[in-house]
Amino acid sequence: QVQLVESGGGLVQAGGSLRLTCAASTRTSSIFRMGWFRQAPGKERELVANIMWIGGSTNYRGSVKGRFTISKDNAKNTVFLQMDSLNPEDTAVYYCAASTTAAPLRYDYWGQGTQVTVSS
Repeated sequence: QVQLVESGGGLVQAGGSLRLTCAASTRTSSIFRMGWFRQAPGKERELVANIMWIGGSTNYRGSVKGRFTISKDNAKNTVFLQMDSLNPEDTAVYYCAASTTAAPLRYDYWGQGTQVTVSS
């Protein structure tokens, strides 16, 4: 089992920044990939960014490219999402997730979520 705990959400004005942190419990040796997802009210959950646990290659959805940066610290079993130039459309609950396989859409473990609210 991998337990994930997110932190760092909050209320910020448009144009501001937030940094989300996801701390993973033990057994991270089973992790293949980590991702950040978000779900806004009335909308489906969407992938924001992901990062390979080994190697560190990254992938972003188009609307956040150039504004968000995903990174990791393997020694601390932690993944980060630096969010800059935030706009109201980024308002959502953000979830950290871990995948133990190479299957692109499969994530096995999820955090409880952290609320990000961007005011205009």
